[in-house]
Amino acid sequence: MKRLRDKIKSIRVRLLATFAIVIIIIILLLVFINSLILEDYYLYSKTKTARDIYNAVNSYYSNATNMDMENELKKVASKNSFDILIKTDENIIVFSSEKDLLTVFNEMRVLTEYSDSYSRNLIYNQKNMKINKVEDRNGVCYLLATSRLDNDYILYTRIPLESIQESVSISNNVLILIGIIMIGISAIIASIVSKKFTAPIMELNNITKKMAKLDFSQKYRTSNIDDEINELGKNINTVSQKLETTIKQLRENNIELEKDIEEKSRINEMRTQFISDVSHELKTPIALIQGYAEGLIENVNTDEESRKLYADVILDESTKMDKLVKQLLELMKLEYGEREFNDVEFDITELVNEVIRNCDVMIKEKGIKVEIENVDNLMVIADQTYMEQVLRNYITNAIKNASEVNNEKIIKISYKYNEETKKVRVNVFNTGENIKEEDIQRIWKRFYKVDTSRNRDAGGTGIGLALVKAIMERYGNDYGVINKDNGVEFYFDINC
Repeated sequence: MKRLRDKIKSIRVRLLATFAIVIIIIILLLVFINSLILEDYYLYSKTKTARDIYNAVNSYYSNATNMDMENELKKVASKNSFDILIKTDENIIVFSSEKDLLTVFNEMRVLTEYSDSYSRNLIYNQKNMKINKVEDRNGVCYLLATSRLDNDYILYTRIPLESIQESVSISNNVLILIGIIMIGISAIIASIVSKKFTAPIMELNNITKKMAKLDFSQKYRTSNIDDEINELGKNINTVSQKLETTIKQLRENNIELEKDIEEKSRINEMRTQFISDVSHELKTPIALIQGYAEGLIENVNTDEESRKLYADVILDESTKMDKLVKQLLELMKLEYGEREFNDVEFDITELVNEVIRNCDVMIKEKGIKVEIENVDNLMVIADQTYMEQVLRNYITNAIKNASEVNNEKIIKISYKYNEETKKVRVNVFNTGENIKEEDIQRIWKRFYKVDTSRNRDAGGTGIGLALVKAIMERYGNDYGVINKDNGVEFYFDINC
């Protein structure tokens, strides 16, 4: 039953169903139009024929001899299968295409002129010509055209009408038969075409399923065709390669960690925690990648812009995973003491200003006022790259969490020199809500976020403060957070 449901949901079946429905709708529309206008068109065509005969007879009288005219009229009547009678007002027959035709026409005219349906059956009434739809005594329908020629002769033309209802029925049956044939042909075409299109989509689906299980062995076979599916296949290969490289790097580092177990008693616990964190954090981006890839495969959005957005999300999530893994590796190396600091002398105020300049777009976007204490030549000694990381984590954290207090959003950066310890304390304050007391110690742990409702884009990786903790503990310097009346202040110490 499940396999049957999967087949019904497949693109091939839906494509075939779409072809069939479109053809059925077209055939029904044609049948409707045929039934609606065919009879009127048929009468219009026969009326035009009667007018053409009138014009032709007038022309014969003007340009031909009596013998030529009679031959031409016989040819016209025979060729078009209708009867012609020309007479004078004194009922003298000038020409008749059939014996006793005058008697027949007189009967039909009487039936027409004195019938209750006379006005209803009059379908054409112009100068010199009237055309009626009539029946003879045998129930056969005709168009009877009565007209006066330029030489004052009276022209009668009787045009037989085939059963128009029967003609409509026959043509509708033909249309339905054509529709059935076209559905069969479209089924074959749809099967061939859909197979061509669904084959690469199914291949991509199998690849993403294996990727979700961290199996990156299968790669999409790209072609020279420049279309969305081929582009998606290239993106999937890129994501797969990045994931494979990242996972391979994780496994290699895991092997290295296992080799150091005997030397460091705490490494086993940290390794277990590390693998647990990675496994937990990679589930969401991999699930997102699979979800958006399946969305592309199922054609959830058929426009070009939406398909590009889905591909961009897949690449964005793979980049986030790459960044997350690199941060984790950096954090682990700091915690294990495998990183050597390159300490140099530099001005801490210049470094603060540089970080603020880099964050200028985010600051303006949130409408935050930044206040920096002016201190000249505040020289410190540390690894400038890691101090920049600490400052960037503090400042970006302040930007994300700053909120209005007394109609102002403020970030304030200040410095305090300690004469006894020969250290400078850098303070980063932002207006906003205080941190709960039970969370003050937890925020320094990996992946811990005070605001669990924050979305992935705004919430970061949850490793920033853990990196600050690892760097500060390597230097043996103090760090922390203090709740103020109108906000929160993070701080760290650095050697002068």
